[in-house]
Amino acid sequence: MNNTSVDGSVTRATARPVSVAPNDDPLVLELSAVRRHFGAGERRVQAVDGVDLSIRRGEVVALLGPNGAGKTTTLDMLLGLTQPSSGTVRVLGVAPERATASGAIGAVLQTGGLLGDLTVGETVRLIASLHGPQALGRVDEVLSRADLEHLARRRVSKCSGGEQQRVKFALAMVSDPDILVLDEPTAGMDVTARRHFWDVMRADADAGRTIIFATHYLEEAEQFARRTVVMHRGTVVADAPTALLRASLGERTVSATVDEGAATLVATLSATDGVVAVRLDGDRLSLRAADSDVAARILLEGGAHDLEIAAPTLETAFTALTEN
Repeated sequence: MNNTSVDGSVTRATARPVSVAPNDDPLVLELSAVRRHFGAGERRVQAVDGVDLSIRRGEVVALLGPNGAGKTTTLDMLLGLTQPSSGTVRVLGVAPERATASGAIGAVLQTGGLLGDLTVGETVRLIASLHGPQALGRVDEVLSRADLEHLARRRVSKCSGGEQQRVKFALAMVSDPDILVLDEPTAGMDVTARRHFWDVMRADADAGRTIIFATHYLEEAEQFARRTVVMHRGTVVADAPTALLRASLGERTVSATVDEGAATLVATLSATDGVVAVRLDGDRLSLRAADSDVAARILLEGGAHDLEIAAPTLETAFTALTEN
């Protein structure tokens, strides 16, 4: 399995990767040797297994991993919603529940319902009132930033799934938190709403707000996260600047249409040094190769056509890190 070394490069190693600290800004989120299990005996599930992670002020960090990787459990521990079985979690130097109660950390979560009988505006004002007069004074601004002004009088029960996600975003922002924790924040949003949401997040990050988000949209991580942490089976298997993680595999994707001799080409390419993940889907053959020129020559000499070569993507890296 690929792991990330201290300098951010991906290597074939078994040592746990070290979190990347790209600047000298103060640490705001710290997890040290954190483990969390559920159940006991044969029913015991190890959701998080020895996670070490440090995040500094102003970082935008994507948390990626397949279902069951431990992402949501990790975020729940950062918010104080779940206590670690062992290890320590600190948010701004204090216990997570204390940071959450003070409004220093806000969250948009997958779970947790809204009161359907209230309007959008009433919902935001109600939560703002729990944080005091300053938060109440931010209600109009928050509704605008979440693009909810035109929905302020609509009952929450009449809002679509994507609109309700935007309501949750507004609720997370009323306390003007230093840190935002987002678990699949754009689920259910249309393309326009997703673009607006990330425009707001980018502006917040530029202003110094720390953002950590879990997402299944790899393109969101690629476009908006400056750093990506990949989890698999409860552990961190990679932690690096997003651009470096994307490029670190050094493999390009090569694909071509094969009319005849597909089996021979598959066998030849599979035995070629530096070629991995050879697949045939109908008449379309694809692979990853460290030397794309060699793979392309084999394909063309074998009669393939409509050749395409693509640079590594975050999806490529993610697949390679979690396929075993």
